[in-house]
Formats: sequence, structure tokens, C-alpha cells
Amino acid sequence: MKIDLIRRTLLGGALAATSLGAALLPAVAQAQDSRPLEWVVGYAAGGGSDAVARTLSEAMGKALGRSIVVNNKPGAATNIAADYVAKSKDVGNIMLTADFATLAANPALFAKLPYDAERDFVPVGLLARFPMILVVNPALPVRSYKEFLAWARANPDALNYASAGPGSPHHLAGELLRERTGLKMQHVPYRGAAPAVQDLIGGRVPFAMMDSASAQPHLLSGKLRGIGVASPTRLKTMADLPTLAEQGLSGFEAYAWQGLVVPAGTPPETVAQLHRALQQALDTTMVKARFQTLALEALPGTPKQMADYARLERERWGRLIAANNIRLD
Repeated sequence: MKIDLIRRTLLGGALAATSLGAALLPAVAQAQDSRPLEWVVGYAAGGGSDAVARTLSEAMGKALGRSIVVNNKPGAATNIAADYVAKSKDVGNIMLTADFATLAANPALFAKLPYDAERDFVPVGLLARFPMILVVNPALPVRSYKEFLAWARANPDALNYASAGPGSPHHLAGELLRERTGLKMQHVPYRGAAPAVQDLIGGRVPFAMMDSASAQPHLLSGKLRGIGVASPTRLKTMADLPTLAEQGLSGFEAYAWQGLVVPAGTPPETVAQLHRALQQALDTTMVKARFQTLALEALPGTPKQMADYARLERERWGRLIAANNIRLD
């Protein structure tokens, strides 16, 4: 199965990365621009993607001996940021958080993009992924996936699920759940995960597939209830919350994930240097601790592994998007 191939690709990442050795990192002093390195993020400051970039930029900057400045360019499902970086002439001094939307969903969601997901970027490496979690308002009389299904089948007119917006991983994970269960679920899109969570807590929508970073604080506080994690293993920070697979929904995996790319034409030695700095950053105590508080999984690995992962995700979600005629233009 493709999911198994994705898993094997990621599990090989850490081992493959360590084999690169110090040879991949040229002397920092070689032909390096004195300006800060620009890291573009297609989301507003303060969100999960921004937090990942700012955490890693600090550690990567130390490895590179160069400052990194995060530049937030939110909007259009990351298309604004991706277009900005793809067309940048400042190759070698600019990079982009390219995520689930940029590289996997958008090529199927939009008839025409201002960038080419495969040709306009060179992968540096995967950053992290946020497992999706089936969450409900605590007023719902359900505490397991089995009980959720029973409630849903008994209340077909109440099956409204929240998402962070049309085409988001939250939305598409919900569509995957609808497809796998046959439930007649209705999508309720919001402008981001935060307002979706607030309406979940307020009881205006009963459930959602929510990313772990957005959901975890409210699950730990009891404001939301977790039903199951859409990953093969449980979250370390919420070990009591079972996976959906454990509860009978086999092979159900969905993540919001991120990688780091640079514009096509970036010198190979620069790509290698950035890759090595990224692997060093992902292995620092500071980054590991921060990622754990965000309930996300670091994804060390090679640029090729990132390219393979993005391709498999593009094929997998492209099929679901096409089958359900989901469009954003």
C-alpha cells in the first residue's frame, strides 16, 4: 500500500541523513551572503507553521553561522508565498516552508497555479508532520470510535464537521473519513484552525478532524475530547488516546506536514549546506522539546525522501480530491 511506502520512506530518513556526513556542509565562509537568509512561510505569524519555522530558524542559524529571518506571506492556501519564492531571483538566500497544501493538495485543488510544485522548487528536507485527530465537543455522548459511529448513524442530521478551510488537511481528512465510513457528513469551513476550534468548544459544531498542535491544549484541558489519532502510533504527549486504527479503522492516516524547499536554480552546494544544517537543527534538544510541546513528529531525511513523500501524498490526496470534485477556483 502507498501508506506503507510513505512510512518506510520516512523511517529511513534519519539513517540516510546521518550517512551524509560533514562532507555535505562546505565551510560557512565560502561565498556566503552577508544578509540574513529569508525563510518564507505561507501562514500568519503565531500559528503552527510559523512556530516550526521560527524554532528551526534559530537552530539552523547557529549551524550555518548566519541569521535567518522569517517572512510571513499568508493567503491563497500558501500560493502567494509559493509564487513569491518560485519567482525570486535571490537564489541561495531564500527558502520556503512547502507543506501539504503547497506540494500535495493545491495541484489538484486549482486548475491553474502560479507555480509548478515539482519543477519550481528543489527539496531541502522534510521538517515535521502533525497527526490529525478526530475530536468532539465533550457534550457528545461518545468516548470511542465505535461510540462515535453509533452516534453518527443515529443522528444523520447533526453530522457537521469543522475544518481550517476548504482544501485544508483538516477538510480532506474529514472527506477521507466520510469516504471510509459512508457517513453523510457536511463540511463547515473556517478561516483557520483557531476559529474552528473555538466553535467546537462552543458547541456550534460537534466534531472535526483537527491537527495535533491545534487540538492538544484543549484536549489536555478537557475543553475537547479526543476520539482517535489518524496515525499508526499514539502521541507521546497523550499516550492514553488510542489511534483510529486500534479501534477498527485500519490504514487511516492523515497529517498536516511541512518541508523546506528553495527555488529551482539554487546552487547544489547551497542546498547541501542547508540540508545539513536542517538535520543538525532537528537533532537539537531545544527543537525536540519544542516539537513535543506542539505534538508534532520531526521528519529527518534526505532531499530525495522529501521529493518521494510529496509525490506519494500528491497522488493519494489528488485521487480523493478528484473523486469528490473538490475545487478552489
